[in-house]
Parts: sequence; C-alpha cells; structure tokens
Amino acid sequence: MFEQLDATLLARFQFAFTVSFHIIFPAFSIGLASYLAVLEGLWLWTKDEVYFALFNFWKTIFALAFGMGVVSGIVMSYQFGTNWSVFSDKAGPVIGPLMGYEVMTAFFLEAGFLGVMLFGLNRVGPKLHFFATLMVAVGTLISATWILAANSWMQTPAGFSVNEAGQFVPTDWWAVIFNPSFPYRLVHMVLAAYLTTALVVGAVGAYHLLRGDAPKRAKKMFSMAMWMAAIVAPIQIFAGDMHGLNTLEHQPVKVMAMEGHYQSHPDGAPLILFGIPNSAAQRVDYAIEIPKLSSLILKHDLNAPLAGLDTVPKELQPPVAVVFWSFRIMVAIGFAMLGLGLWSLWCRWRGTLGENRWLHRAAVLMGPAGFVAVLAGWVTTEVGRQPYTVYGHLLTAQSVAPIGAPAVATSLIAFIVVYFFVFGAGTFYILRLMGRLPRDPIPDLTEGPIRSSGITPAAAHASRSHHHGA
Repeated sequence: MFEQLDATLLARFQFAFTVSFHIIFPAFSIGLASYLAVLEGLWLWTKDEVYFALFNFWKTIFALAFGMGVVSGIVMSYQFGTNWSVFSDKAGPVIGPLMGYEVMTAFFLEAGFLGVMLFGLNRVGPKLHFFATLMVAVGTLISATWILAANSWMQTPAGFSVNEAGQFVPTDWWAVIFNPSFPYRLVHMVLAAYLTTALVVGAVGAYHLLRGDAPKRAKKMFSMAMWMAAIVAPIQIFAGDMHGLNTLEHQPVKVMAMEGHYQSHPDGAPLILFGIPNSAAQRVDYAIEIPKLSSLILKHDLNAPLAGLDTVPKELQPPVAVVFWSFRIMVAIGFAMLGLGLWSLWCRWRGTLGENRWLHRAAVLMGPAGFVAVLAGWVTTEVGRQPYTVYGHLLTAQSVAPIGAPAVATSLIAFIVVYFFVFGAGTFYILRLMGRLPRDPIPDLTEGPIRSSGITPAAAHASRSHHHGA
C-alpha cells in the first residue's frame, strides 16, 4: 500500500510530527521553570502566602510538562539512527557532542535538583529549596542553549572541515557553537518560551477570574502574566526583526520564501501581506502588497534592491507556500500578543485589570496562541532551510537512511496513534489541574529542615513533647 510513497518525504514528516509534539513541552517548561523561581523568591521575600500557593499549583503542572518533554525528546533522538543514519554519519562529529553536552550539563542539572524542588521543601529548608528551583530554571536555559547551538549550526554551519570520508569535522568549537545565527535564534526562542508561558498563566488566571474562584490568587497570577506579555512582546518583535536581518545575510533564499518574492526587485521590493503562492508559475496570486515596504524593513531603504527566487534553481527552492503562511501566522500572533499586553496596561492604568471581563475572555482565547506561534516559527525556519539538512552543504535527499517507504509509513502511523493517546491523556490531565485553583497551606518551617544527622523527625518530636511537658 505504501510502495508508491516517497521514503524521504515520509521520514521528514515523521520527524516534523515528533518534533512538533516535543517542542510544545520545552517551550512551556523553560518559561514555567523561571516563573516558579520568581514565585518562590517573592514568597521568601514578602512572606505572602499567595505566591506559595501559586508556586505549588504550577509546580505540579511543570513536573508533568517536563516529564512529557523528556519522553518525546528521547523518541526524536532514535530517528537519527533509523531514518537519518546518513546524516548522523556525516554530521555526527559536530552534532553528537553538542547533544551529549546538553545531557551532561542541562539534563543532569535539571534531574538532580528536580526531586528537591518537587518534594524537598520540608526536608532541606526554604533557602536550599529555592536554590534547587533556580538550578532547574538554569538547567532549562542551558538545555535550550545546546539544542539551539546544534540546530543553528545546521542553519549556518561554521568552524568545520570535511574529511576524506565526507564527514563534517569540527576545527573550531567556538565557531561551531557560536555560529552566525545562534545568538539571534537563542534569544528568539527563549523569549518565545517566556511569552508562551505568560499566555498560559494569564489564560488560567483569567479563567478563574471569570468563574469567581479564589480572586486574590487568580488576580495575582493574571497580573504577573500580563506584565510579562506587555514587557516581552515588544522585545520579541524587535528580536524577531534582528533575527530576520541575520537570516537575510546568511540564508537569503529562506527570506525570499518568507516574503513570497519569486521575482527580483531592483528598485525596491513590496511587502506582500497576503496572497496564494504559486510555485509552478513562480508568482503570488491575488497578492495584497504595500510597495517598497519589504526593502524598507529588510534593508532600511525604500529603493534597495532585493533578489528573488528567480535567481535560485527550482530544485534548490524551499516549499514556498508552507514557509510563506507559517511566517505570517507567527507574525500575526506576535502582534496579537503585543495588543493583549497593551490592553492590559490600559486596564491596569484605569484600575480595572481584575474586573475587565472582555480582557479576561481575550486572555483565555490567547492561552494556546504561544504554542501555535512556536510551531509556526519552527516550521518557517526548518522548511525554509530545505532542500538542505546542513545549509548549503548537505541535501536532505542525501541525508536519509536507505530505508523503504513502507517501514517509515508503518512507524509513522504507530507514532501518530501512540502520541495522540499518551500525550493527549497527559495534556487533558494538565488542563484538569489548571481548572482547579489550589488552596495549599503554608508549610511550617519554624523547626528547620530535616537532616540526615542531628535533628531527626523522631528526635524533634520528642524534644517538642519534653518541652511541652516541662
């Protein structure tokens, strides 16, 4: 049944499917880990029980999201050996160590302190527990750093040579890690994770405000999330613009696809807002465009010339329609985030942040928008790199394993069934938890932490009993 299908296309779709499921969990857990550190720090500083209740609430959700992120990430790594073994052989000397460093630094750090963060408050005391929470947050950021370094090297490879076996061999690790697109992509992704988390937290807070549940805690949650949206959204738009300029310098064909520029424009290129890309005819049908604005955005000059896809052989052009629309979805959501943040500032200035039900409804609707924007951004950057896996050096068709289409199709179907069942159930449970605002009491830490020597629970209890008896 699957004999007529293209094994390379199926392998690409399988990796896209698994990475799309995976990325939504790190995008959430990176921001949530930092949010937990902020909540615990504010609780220790102010002694306000609202912060501790919110910390406990989001701590459980973080644990579930982190676990699903780990499981979905492990599955992806196996595909390097099954569907992409040629890529692994050729790029392994560069990609392998970067992935290994992520495990040895970030994952070990996160795993080492996660148990303390989840279960250790009454055992290690508040200060050491706060340190553990900080280490988990730092670990998520280090993890993003290594993964983005590996992916950015595939986008803008540097610091390598090719040996006689056709393998990419690192010659300068600093150049490999800090390749030309790495700083821009790291900042863009971390800010995206913070915005994604802010929208989820804001949606949950708004949901409980609309229901009238625990208004003090819900309002605090909502207020913190809206501050994040209002501050980070404009920074993200600026960072995205800088990333776009970097992409224009190092991956101009990707920008041509994003902009829908099939034709070169020697005297200023228009900004195509909407249209239907037609790769067969090499044009955008029904285009709605603003003259010369693309040149102004990309070159800061209305009349700056911009090359088009007519300068690129058709076999080296990415799938324009996918890149064109995914880019517009990402940008549209980014400006929607900015709008929500500005609206919240207006309501905050008027003193109606906790009462404006239309703002709350908008925040609930925007809850999943961060995940959609992250997925659209990854589709833009990964599909826009095609037909290469290592940009300009290794074609995707040369990277796939010698495996038949039926084998890839069968495993793809299995992935789809298992993923929707397992991660669907996990996501459903997380949503159930979000629907119930906690009412946790503040722990009694006056006796100090439980230690392995010295003060033990039994000894502490006996001491208290003796004191009360006296």
